[in-house]
Amino acid sequence: MKTCSTLSDDELVRLYENGNDNAFDILLNRHQGKLFNYIYFLTRDEDFANDVFQDTFVRVVTSIRSHNYEATGNFGSWLMRISRNLVLDHQRHMQVASLVPHECLDENGELKRDLLNNADLCESNIESEIFDHETKESLRELVDSLVDNQREIIYMRFYRDMSFKEIAQVLGVSINTALGRVRYALINLRRMAGERHLSLVG
Repeated sequence: MKTCSTLSDDELVRLYENGNDNAFDILLNRHQGKLFNYIYFLTRDEDFANDVFQDTFVRVVTSIRSHNYEATGNFGSWLMRISRNLVLDHQRHMQVASLVPHECLDENGELKRDLLNNADLCESNIESEIFDHETKESLRELVDSLVDNQREIIYMRFYRDMSFKEIAQVLGVSINTALGRVRYALINLRRMAGERHLSLVG
């Protein structure tokens, strides 16, 4: 028989939904570190990140207790999506510029450049070159220099090892759009590295 700590996220959600508060404690402990790091990565403000973190779990509790959570096997992605929406809501209220530059998008919200069909940008080329395991941490400064939407997607793809499907779910975009945004961010990383005469090969 499984103990609570070995149950899946969705199983724990169901237990909490039925009144088992210990199940929620396990969920919180399981996800709080990664979730806070993600929120802080978006906001760069510890106090604000804490506020968003708390608001995220208020919404989680409300949704579960109201029986509005649908088990999908992606509880972690659901948490990230809630927190991201809270950050975006705050940015809109503060009249912060859109995360995606308008000049980069077509009328359908897709990137204008045909990045996916460029042979120089295939996964075995740029991704393996730039994000070789041994060079990930040395790229922090370059990643921090990216615009918000590019920095966020690089973080999810290469520091959280999220699949493009998971990224698309969190961002609320198509998988092709997620692929395109990663490629666009990688192009900028290579350009910045060249300008600073940095080698991205481990």
